[in-house]
Amino acid sequence: MPILLFLIDTSASMNQRTDLGTSYLDIAKGAVELFLKLRARDPASRGDRYMLVTYDEPPYCIKAGWKENHATFMSELKNLQASGLTTLGQALRSSFDLLNLNRLISGIDNYGQGRNPFFLEPSILITITDGNKLTSTASVQEELHLPLNSPLPGSELTKEPFRWDQRLFALVLRLPGVASTEPEQLGSVPTDESAITQMCEVTGGRSYCVRTQRMLNQCLESLVQKVQSGVVINFEKTGPDPLPVGEDGLMDLCRPSNSFAAQPWHSCHKLIYVRPNSKTGVPVGHWPIPESFWPEQNLSSLPPRTSHPVVRFSCVDCEPMVIDKLPFDKYELEPSPLTQYILERKSPHTCWQVFVTSSGKYNELGYPFGYLKASTTLTCVNLFVMPYNYPVLLPLLDDLFKVHKLKPNLKWRQAFDSYLKTLPPYYLIPLKKALRMMGAPNLISDNLDCGLSYSVISYLKKLSQQTKLESERILASVGKKPPQEIGIKVKNHSGGGLALAHNKNFRKLLKEVIGESAPRLTELNTKEFAGFQVGLFNKDLKPQTYRNAYDIPRRGLLDQLTRMRSNLLKTRKFIVGQDEDSLHSVPVAQMGNYQEYLKMLASPLREIDPDQPKRLHTFGNPFKQDKKGMMIDEADEFIVGPQNKLKRPGEPTSPMSSKRRRNVPVIHDVHEEKMENGQSPADGFLLKSAPAEFMNVAGDGLISNQLDSLSDDFTSLRKDGLIHKPSNNILIGAAKSCSLSVDDRKIPVASALDTVPNSMQITPAMAQGINADIKHQLMKEVRKFGRKYERIFILLEEVQGPLELKKQFVEFTIKEAARFKRRVLIQYLEKVLEKIDSHHLLNNVNHINSRSSC
Repeated sequence: MPILLFLIDTSASMNQRTDLGTSYLDIAKGAVELFLKLRARDPASRGDRYMLVTYDEPPYCIKAGWKENHATFMSELKNLQASGLTTLGQALRSSFDLLNLNRLISGIDNYGQGRNPFFLEPSILITITDGNKLTSTASVQEELHLPLNSPLPGSELTKEPFRWDQRLFALVLRLPGVASTEPEQLGSVPTDESAITQMCEVTGGRSYCVRTQRMLNQCLESLVQKVQSGVVINFEKTGPDPLPVGEDGLMDLCRPSNSFAAQPWHSCHKLIYVRPNSKTGVPVGHWPIPESFWPEQNLSSLPPRTSHPVVRFSCVDCEPMVIDKLPFDKYELEPSPLTQYILERKSPHTCWQVFVTSSGKYNELGYPFGYLKASTTLTCVNLFVMPYNYPVLLPLLDDLFKVHKLKPNLKWRQAFDSYLKTLPPYYLIPLKKALRMMGAPNLISDNLDCGLSYSVISYLKKLSQQTKLESERILASVGKKPPQEIGIKVKNHSGGGLALAHNKNFRKLLKEVIGESAPRLTELNTKEFAGFQVGLFNKDLKPQTYRNAYDIPRRGLLDQLTRMRSNLLKTRKFIVGQDEDSLHSVPVAQMGNYQEYLKMLASPLREIDPDQPKRLHTFGNPFKQDKKGMMIDEADEFIVGPQNKLKRPGEPTSPMSSKRRRNVPVIHDVHEEKMENGQSPADGFLLKSAPAEFMNVAGDGLISNQLDSLSDDFTSLRKDGLIHKPSNNILIGAAKSCSLSVDDRKIPVASALDTVPNSMQITPAMAQGINADIKHQLMKEVRKFGRKYERIFILLEEVQGPLELKKQFVEFTIKEAARFKRRVLIQYLEKVLEKIDSHHLLNNVNHINSRSSC
């Protein structure tokens, strides 16, 4: 699981502006967000852990650490501000300490027992800075210095603050403040000349000198490719150079070799890739890289090791040795001058042995523990890690299986015991496991010491306990703000009066003592909580205090009564006084955090029809059914018809499509029945003009809430004769009713547009209120995302008034749809508008003909 730590320069110099008007800090924030998007393309990024560190004083510099989730990381990133000094050294030390927080507890470094490349926490530290002078409270520094003292116990076991699986990369912003007239140079991005470049190269990373936005994007693409699982090793040549090789791959004795001149491939500081296992996803290995000292039993403490092991290679050509069933580890080297030199020799059947100085007890150079070898296809160079002093062990094991048939004689056992004396103690346990895998008998005595001395083990346990306490302290301080500087408090001796609050309390107490009545509500100080007000999304609305019923205007009494009734009966989970749209308003930083929302949901019920495809929770659209289908916003393309899978020629008709075809005549039946009842066709063709594919009549489209044109806040008018029944959203008392045929069922539904008896006639004031509510509902429906437009056409059908007024409502809906780029809806509304105009023209012609006939 890679760890990506971003160290953002938050010094005051990051406030400088570029030629585009953006500050360096804004560019740094945008670069982090772009990197995350590029990284998300890789499926392996699901296990990434992100951390955020700034230039603040420790421990407040850690904004997101080991326990913070991705949402916290993004929130802290957006809230960064540039102020303070350029304390790069201290910030780097804090960053490495954060990465090393749990290493001693987990034992990943395996101090004193060899270095295991397959025990690693690959970490990429990306710092974004402006490359200016390094400043501190004391002076301006010319060179980068990391503090030697670290609060983390066990840091003295490694000479450097970083580890071999941690690399530092720097994006040094050099964007000009004035637009350059020179053409931009294409090619690779050069390294920067600031003090951080050397630090990057030491860790196995590099720096980038960013001068344009294009170069920044190019650097981010390069950094995404750098997120690899591996460790950094120092490869250094020992002994003379090899003999030159001719073009035919044979030794060219005539060509002299310059063994004393320094070559780039003599010393390389590069990564070896540690690939995870294809089955488990975790790197697997067998043999360590030896330590650079022999672990004596009288050691009271361990000598400090370098973060990167120094592996020396001999240029003497040897035969690559391997036997059946003996496990070995194979690591590919990162391209470097060393790999290029080996590949140019075109010798895939020879190898160069590798050593670690002072790893043996009787040999200064140590014994070989593996070899470097070019691949058979000459595409890469691999490091093979074998058992320590494998040239002696492998012939012994080969004789054990082939000659002695797993029954060794005394001579073989003496030779094997001599080999064990040259073996570092920490190799005994891996060797036992390897022999067991090969099926060999137990050849290693249990009396041999296989580990460290008791004093060293006790020392490491003590450091582990101290590290755990320090880790808890550091993690508890993550996210806390640094304490504000407290100025000098000056006592006021000007002889002024008491504060306003004190005066008010004193007057209240005085009135209670002398027996006067308590102050009235209007006398209370309304400015006691200055700066506090109820936030409203609609600035035209005034805050509702709910204190005095007489403060409610006459036109808002009905709305207020509905809210009070709903709140009293608790028929809703939220207060009706709130706007429903505000309940779905989510900050942009939390829009993608759908997993947190799923945790709060109750267990879903079983599906009614198990044959129906299950709905998949997909990012951004949890209700998407067809994984192959792609939801396209209507603002981008015109798509007419349902968004399900298109029907191919020859395919059988699906049940859903048959339901839709059966239900389309429902609208036609309503229209025909209204014509039979003597109503104007204009009262019914709005629904008829609506597209059937948008009317959502697949089983329950017109049944559910067909007459739900009134808002939830519209209340009953019992005194005026109009009774609203909230249980089924039907207006009781209508004179006419129609029968809707849905799925071969007859359902009587009262028509909201039928004529009402004289005793229950809707007054013009009521009609105006209904139309105002319909207008408000239309604005909400147009604003909603999706293509379920049946509600819009139902609302237009229920407009109270003449045909001209309905035309105005259709034009108003078209304007609202244009605001939100609802192009498909506009098309169908324009068709409705054309039919209204044609019907209006037809009525005028009929009226003229009737008058002329008279």
